[in-house]
Amino acid sequence: MHRPVQIGVAILLILAALSACQGTQPAPQAGPESGTTIQLESSVFEDQGTIPQRFTCDGEDLSPPLSWSEPPAGTQSLLLVFDDPDAPVGTWDHWLLFNIPPTIRSLPEGIPADAVVEGIGTHGSNSWHRLGYGGPCPPKGSTHRYFFRLYALDTFLDLGAGAGKDELAKAMQGHMLAMGQLMGWHGR
Repeated sequence: MHRPVQIGVAILLILAALSACQGTQPAPQAGPESGTTIQLESSVFEDQGTIPQRFTCDGEDLSPPLSWSEPPAGTQSLLLVFDDPDAPVGTWDHWLLFNIPPTIRSLPEGIPADAVVEGIGTHGSNSWHRLGYGGPCPPKGSTHRYFFRLYALDTFLDLGAGAGKDELAKAMQGHMLAMGQLMGWHGR
């Protein structure tokens, strides 16, 4: 790994630790020095578009279909984080899915909440302390931003189902090769 990437990741983890002390837990971020981006998209909404009701707590609460471009050479696993930085209590984790095989390029709609989904990955624990996807569900009268972030890692994470975002951030330290992001809006 290039030294600027290691420094960038270290700085981001320090900032994440400081934020955690203030009651928020931001998603791990790829620094601009990584120079590699994954194109992340959904067939049901555009980047910065409205997430359809079907994929929210006001609908069927299904995970939306996602697809992405080829990760960089050396990718051993992918990690997906879906969160809401606008939640009143600080960043709210809606979905954590890790050890996604680097050979797949998409996730279908409605991933089951099993601890390990064969051929897809392992679920972490969201802010509801549950496995699986929990759709956008802002307080009535508000509209929030929701971020899907996909990380390409040069390692397989040695963590069990139910790992939280802090555990994932620590385990991926020094292993991030690239990141892709997709943002959607939902209001009630």
